[in-house]
Amino acid sequence: MKVFFDTNIILDVLRNREPFVQHSQAVWLLAEQGRIVGQVSALSFANIFYIARRFTDTGTAQDLLRQLRAVFQPVACDATVIDQSLAGDFPDFEDAVQYFSARNAAADCILTRDAKHFRNATLPVLSPEQFLAAHDFGSTSP
Repeated sequence: MKVFFDTNIILDVLRNREPFVQHSQAVWLLAEQGRIVGQVSALSFANIFYIARRFTDTGTAQDLLRQLRAVFQPVACDATVIDQSLAGDFPDFEDAVQYFSARNAAADCILTRDAKHFRNATLPVLSPEQFLAAHDFGSTSP
């Protein structure tokens, strides 16, 4: 199963953001264990680096991206995605880029805490908690 992670889910884990980290981390672990294919937009790598640099140094921010890359498949943010995002009926351009990146990568669903930003999506849009409740993966412990 291909699961596309919105940037906010990744940041929940990297920033240990309560009360969201527990469910976000559990789904991340499924990707780490190879029980799902975790996908992240190439755009998210740049956004995460920019955000990480605000709370740490460059080397640590790059290490975070290496950790991310070791677990997740980057998904293209190319001319097609940009064109679709510009033509799409999404109120926020960045959310449109995330959505069309996921759709073009044949994701089975999108994980986000901002489902209202994906009202026009044809893919299932779930929170990590909803995803875990909908799918029986058994224990997500290492």
